Amino acid sequence: QVQVVESGGGLVEAGGSLRLSCAASGSIFTIFDMSWYRQAPGKQRELVANITRSEETTYGDSVKGRFTIARDNGKNTAYLQMNSLKPEDTGVYYCRVVLGTTPPYPHWGQGTQVTVSS
Repeated sequence: QVQVVESGGGLVEAGGSLRLSCAASGSIFTIFDMSWYRQAPGKQRELVANITRSEETTYGDSVKGRFTIARDNGKNTAYLQMNSLKPEDTGVYYCRVVLGTTPPYPHWGQGTQVTVSS
């Protein structure tokens, strides 16, 4: 069994910062990609940031230059540093972990709420 747990969400004023964490535990040998997605009310889930095992990163256009994704392979943990937050960043943030199984299989966390007030 694999568990993915997000933490660090909360309420922040526009212009503020938050740091999210995503910890994977259980029967894990290798983790390929670790990603953050978000879903705002009434909208589809969208990719925020992705980081490969070799730490190559990809960001959604709306967060480039403001958010930074990082990972600690020894701790099976990913982080999302969010700066210059805007009200439109509000939503539930989900962590997705792709395990190095054959075939690779994604596991999702339950999500953490981020609310940015104007």
